Amino acid sequence: MWMITKAMMLIKKIKPMFMKKNVLQPTKGFIWIILITFLSGYTFTSSNVLIENKTDLASLTDSISFAYEKITGIGHEKNVVRRDPSDIIKVGNQYYIWYTRNLRFHKGVGISGYSGRVWFATSSDGYSWIEKGEALGTGKKGAFDSHAVFTPNILAYKDKYYLYYTGVKPTPGNPDNVFENNDETDITAIGIAVADNPDGPFKRINDDPILEVSNVLTDFDSYRIDDAALSVKNNQVWLYYKGRSRIHGKSGPGHTQMGVAFSDSPEGPYQKHTNPLLDKSHEVLIWDQKEGVGSLASINRSVNLATDGLSFSLIQKDLLQIPKAPGLYRPQLTDHSIREIPQWGISQGNKDGDVYLQRFKFILR
Repeated sequence: MWMITKAMMLIKKIKPMFMKKNVLQPTKGFIWIILITFLSGYTFTSSNVLIENKTDLASLTDSISFAYEKITGIGHEKNVVRRDPSDIIKVGNQYYIWYTRNLRFHKGVGISGYSGRVWFATSSDGYSWIEKGEALGTGKKGAFDSHAVFTPNILAYKDKYYLYYTGVKPTPGNPDNVFENNDETDITAIGIAVADNPDGPFKRINDDPILEVSNVLTDFDSYRIDDAALSVKNNQVWLYYKGRSRIHGKSGPGHTQMGVAFSDSPEGPYQKHTNPLLDKSHEVLIWDQKEGVGSLASINRSVNLATDGLSFSLIQKDLLQIPKAPGLYRPQLTDHSIREIPQWGISQGNKDGDVYLQRFKFILR
């Protein structure tokens, strides 16, 4: 009871701050956030979205949820596949997003990103988007990315824009020169292209990947490396990615783990961290949170936090209706000093077999 009393005293102390002229009035929802924050041991931040420094958050239910909104320009469009959006950046008064887009679509065919190209779009408000066209096509014949490029992400660094992407080539030995996705020899790798501005043109730094699968069969990333997500810590680029091992075969997606590699430059070379960081992380989503890194693990529907960026601890599990293949609006990708927790992003939806993009936001209850 004394905790409730102290919490109410805190609300009374803060409320007059909002009564000044030109200051928004507190809502009931805001007051409840303060109360819950106090009682639950949260460290309250200006974003009011996610939680940190909580010792027993997993014991709370429904504290984090997600809401979805339609967008135009890159939303649902019959027979068009748009998927695997990047994180979102803002340059000037425009938001930018990159994503996988398939050149053609027939029912049941072409949904996979393994036949995609990287496109991009811009928006002034995050809701109405203008599709600008292809940002990156496939690599030259025989290169690691000669069949498809997909799951892009972005990093602004020293007046350059670095577009990270995953590439595949046709299945080795396939007589028809096609990609089988056979769970054995169809490896992936991560490449990078660079431009002077976010509108491009993006040019590959070379024809080789910057991050490849391990040649040790039992390693967690011996078969697939995919889904780059970037953070800059102590003037070093941290490249988070997902890995799959050859030992898991067709069940590999369910065993996906998140890893990280480090470099002093966006272009590499990258040195992998020895061990995987997070299980059940099929779709890599990270954000900078003060000095640490937060992550959403898709398979077990959990939010996790690593104060050192490496040792993740569970914050909340068994979340409902989590965003699929999401990208976040992350201003820290253009200003590396910003450590705010994101409030919204773009994720993947599916309607009548069409894959499209939609907006989502975090809700703290």
